[in-house]
Amino acid sequence: MKAGVGLFSALALFLLMGAVLTQRPRTKKPTKRPATTRKPAVPRPPVPAPPEPQEPTDFPPLILGPPSIYPDCPRECMCSPSYPTSLNCETRNIRVIPVIPARTHYLYLQNNYISEVTAEPFVNASEVRWVNLANNRIHRIDKQVFEKIPALLYLYVHRNQLKEVPPGLPSNLEQLRLGRNVISKIPAGVFSKMANLTLLDLYHNQLSDSGLGKNTFKGLKNLMQLNLAHNVLKKMPDGVPSGLIQLYLDKNRIDDIPKDYFKGLPHLAFVRLNYNQLSDKGLPKAVFNISSLLDLQLAHNQLASVPLFNSHLEHLHLNHNSIESINGTLICPLPFYGPDAVLGDDILAPKLRYLRLDGNHLSPPIPLDVIMCFRHLHSIVI
Repeated sequence: MKAGVGLFSALALFLLMGAVLTQRPRTKKPTKRPATTRKPAVPRPPVPAPPEPQEPTDFPPLILGPPSIYPDCPRECMCSPSYPTSLNCETRNIRVIPVIPARTHYLYLQNNYISEVTAEPFVNASEVRWVNLANNRIHRIDKQVFEKIPALLYLYVHRNQLKEVPPGLPSNLEQLRLGRNVISKIPAGVFSKMANLTLLDLYHNQLSDSGLGKNTFKGLKNLMQLNLAHNVLKKMPDGVPSGLIQLYLDKNRIDDIPKDYFKGLPHLAFVRLNYNQLSDKGLPKAVFNISSLLDLQLAHNQLASVPLFNSHLEHLHLNHNSIESINGTLICPLPFYGPDAVLGDDILAPKLRYLRLDGNHLSPPIPLDVIMCFRHLHSIVI
């Protein structure tokens, strides 16, 4: 009995050891997930920026005026009951001129974006007297425009892009302002029928000697002010009207003045020739000795001496030249020594009141003979 129990125990032990030896070890599960391999990012093409706006898309929005009691008042303008003959369309971002009411005498269209002026808006505006188109982008004005407004007296078209003087200007015109355009030539006869014109402003254009003919100003019988400053003239303009009072030629390239240039201008009172290339060589001795002259400006030139002038002159600008000395005896318009002296009476003394000499090669004090001659001198800058 004991042998049987021992045999059974040995057999159980043998089977148990076989089970242990044949059992496969279990693999442990990873505690972390393995890193996944990502595909490299493909760069996206950059989104192009929207292009800068070009004209005419860069115009600011139109500004509309308040409601008006006048049914014919354009929405982009103002019609004041206090000024029923005025149409104010100033600074409204207007591109095209609106229809002008028949009652309009004064038309204000400055500071807008108008590029051309056609006849259609003026069909019923025959009573217009004043038109201000300054500071726009006008490059063309149709001739037919002025046929619709024959009573026009004042036309302001400065600060635009005109290349020529508008054709067909009305004969009644009294003031014409064309400064700060790009006008390089004035066609012959364009002013021939404008006998009423008193002011012609061609300041800051591109006018040269070839752009001004001998008869350019023919017919301007009543012209009093001519402004040709800031152009490219090398010579004094020909054919200047004899009734001229003010002549402005600053900022040109003028280096010579003909001897008798001013003798045909008996009413000339104001002459401006600042910022030119004038020297003593280009100035005849007594070219400015004219009795009508009151104000003479020769600043920023190349003068080495004080030019002679008439006793009626009141203002003389000679600053920023090359003057090294000033002799009152030589420049005094009247004798003040000897038996012919006439300066004892201040009424007969030269009328010079203001003399500017700074920017030259001079230094104080003021010569005594200058003070003795010019008894009415209130201010001298040296």
